[in-house]
Amino acid sequence: MKKFTSVHDIGDLKTALEKAKYVKENPFADQESGKNKTLLMIFFNSSLRTRLSTQKAALNLGMNVIVLDINQGAWKLETEKGVVMDGDKPEHMLEAIPVMGAYCDIIGVRSFAQFHNKVDDYNEVVLEQFIRYSGKPVISMEAATRHPLQSFADLITIEEFKKTLRPKVVLTWAPHPRALPQAVPNSFAEWMNATDYEFVITHPEGYELDEQFVGNATVEYDREKAYRGADFIYAKNWAAYRDPNYGKILSTDRSWTVDAQKMALTNHAYFMHCLPVRRNMIVTDEVIDSPQSIVIPEAANRVVSAQTVLKEILK
Repeated sequence: MKKFTSVHDIGDLKTALEKAKYVKENPFADQESGKNKTLLMIFFNSSLRTRLSTQKAALNLGMNVIVLDINQGAWKLETEKGVVMDGDKPEHMLEAIPVMGAYCDIIGVRSFAQFHNKVDDYNEVVLEQFIRYSGKPVISMEAATRHPLQSFADLITIEEFKKTLRPKVVLTWAPHPRALPQAVPNSFAEWMNATDYEFVITHPEGYELDEQFVGNATVEYDREKAYRGADFIYAKNWAAYRDPNYGKILSTDRSWTVDAQKMALTNHAYFMHCLPVRRNMIVTDEVIDSPQSIVIPEAANRVVSAQTVLKEILK
């Protein structure tokens, strides 16, 4: 594996899940594989689970880890070509990226959508420059359009908790006070479409995702109909994708909050969320604190997904 940016890089899902199961059961079995190897983790945006889980995964493999927060203690980086650099960005990515590559063996990059330019966001301008110029394997630790480490952990979690071979998995939009990127829902949809699950996406009109990620999913605007018979409810907010409203909040309708009344429509479904979560906006306390909430095991599996990916790249 030369890079990990989407489900398309992981290979056969059944094999990937078997490898993840081995990693989870034997977390320290491959410490020699990362000996004298260095993971450089670069953050353009805030992180808790991604930072801690990926660093823990690398340490489990015997790797050295360097963490660089671009917004604290590093030069501001110019990302566009051809600009006159007379502003507040003294260093260009064209020099910075090859230098970073010289200091490590694998690079992890976290860079969210900016919502300034839809074309730039969906062309993954920042992530693609690291792939092109670093000379090293690159892992996406969440980019503008996808969050593959999260989605892999989500899949691992569903496989662990499912009670039927083909569960009904529902991705539901939920309200949020800020405009959030589509990366998590895009990625989750892409990974679910790669399975044989029954997959449904529900959201208010105007919040349609890019068709390439929706894929074969059933889009259901009637949320109660979507919830009925569900085995897993995955809640997430995202801003509008379609022009001219790209990156905008079209609704904060609290009736979309995941509550006990909606969960009662399901097949005793498990509740999932990538975290951090806005309590009593995305989901009520009653639901997230219930025995059916698996957000903590889901977050714990972030170490497993990261370690499985790093292990494959180290090969």
